[in-house]
This record gives sequence, C-alpha cells and structure tokens, in this order.
Amino acid sequence: MGNQNPVGVFDSGVGGIGTLSALRRELPQEDFLYFGDTLHAPYGTKPREEVMACVTRVMTHLLSNHVKAVVIACNTATAVAAKELRETYDLPILGMEPALKPAHALRHGGSILVLATPMTLRLEKFQQLYARYGEGAIPLPCPGLMELVEQEANEQARRYLLELLHPYDLRTVDAVVLGCTHYPFLRGAIRRIVGRRPEIIDGSYGIAMQLRRRLEAADGLNESGVRGTVTFENSLDEPEILALSRALLD
Repeated sequence: MGNQNPVGVFDSGVGGIGTLSALRRELPQEDFLYFGDTLHAPYGTKPREEVMACVTRVMTHLLSNHVKAVVIACNTATAVAAKELRETYDLPILGMEPALKPAHALRHGGSILVLATPMTLRLEKFQQLYARYGEGAIPLPCPGLMELVEQEANEQARRYLLELLHPYDLRTVDAVVLGCTHYPFLRGAIRRIVGRRPEIIDGSYGIAMQLRRRLEAADGLNESGVRGTVTFENSLDEPEILALSRALLD
C-alpha cells in the first residue's frame, strides 16, 4: 500500500493552489493537506525574520498532521526558509523558485520579464539564479499584486499589469516568468497584454515531477490505487476562504 500519509503543501494564502493542482495531476493517488497562511499574508513584503517565524508555525502544524513530505508553494518562503528547514527536519522538503533556468533556455536574443515579490527578488537565492541564468532578464517587483489575487480583484490586477508592463517593448520579450505562486491565476490577463509570442512559465510542473522522484526514492508513494483527497486549512478560519480554496482547485 506504500506510505499513505498526506503531503503537506503551504503558501501565504490561496496562490499555492495552482501548484497543488499540478501536484494532483502528477500524483493523483496522494492525499494532500493544504495550509494557507492568509492571516499573515503577504510574506513578500515582510522582513526575513517575520517570514521565518510564519513558516516555522506552519511547519509545526503540518508535522503534527504526520505529513510525509512538504512542498513550500511560495517563492518567498522558499527563498527565506527552505535551506534551514531541510537542515532541521528529516523529510523531503521541496520549494519553489522563479523559473529562470527554463526561461533562459527559451531566450532567443530577447528579454525575459521576471514578475515576483520584492522579498523574492532581494534574497540570495534569486541572486544566485540570476547570476547563472539572468542574461537578458529584467526583474519586476510586484508589491500588492498578490493581494489582488487573494481578493479576486481581477480588474484592478489587469490595470496593475498594464501599468507594470507598459514601459517594455513586448515584441522583444521571449518569456515572462511568474515568480510568485499567486501569479498563474493571472495568466490569462498577462497573455492578453503580452500577446501570443512570449512564453509564460512558472515552476509548478517541475516541482510536481520532483516530488514524484523524491517519494519514489524514499519508497513513499501512496500505492492504494484510490484517488487521493485534499484537505484545506487556513490560519484565517473563515468559511469563505476555505470555499474559495476549493473553488480555485476545482
């Protein structure tokens, strides 16, 4: 039957549900426990120490539910905490990072626009990625954009993106990197602004494949043959948040 304990997935809100969807497609037999830390969102504008404290609280909760692996479905939390968590806990811990490497492979002399939270772009993890794969890349900090996704403020998000992308010649853009797990929910709006040519990429598919490899290597796959379940929890204990989470996954 394999290991039937759940996989923990967490984000600063509902944005990581896009990553959760990719995980379910790749591993439909697994049970998932998704925790959104909406009460303490956003992470991307907080000091590093405050983000670390939030992540530690969430990890303690997930471990109390006997998760067999944890996916940090948040680029900011990954950049701040993933290394320390891996040194502290004895289970697979996977994190998101802006998809600069695959974007670099798609570049044909044009530019790469990297949309991310200010915290993600400031931290060493992104700077190391940028040093290796940042040729032609333009980091675009997006304070407040995550909150618009959480609020389902689609028209405000569209105007935000128009203003953000207006200074750039989109005819010369080869790729747009969605460097926050909330931003894939804006993929349609971004596509309408940038046109058909640029690739729009995020790291969800890669993290799903990596989770499968890690569970296989640890003999940790759920082999019950039954489709897995998803349990949603949130630090902001309101029925509306949990209903939104389920709706976004569906």
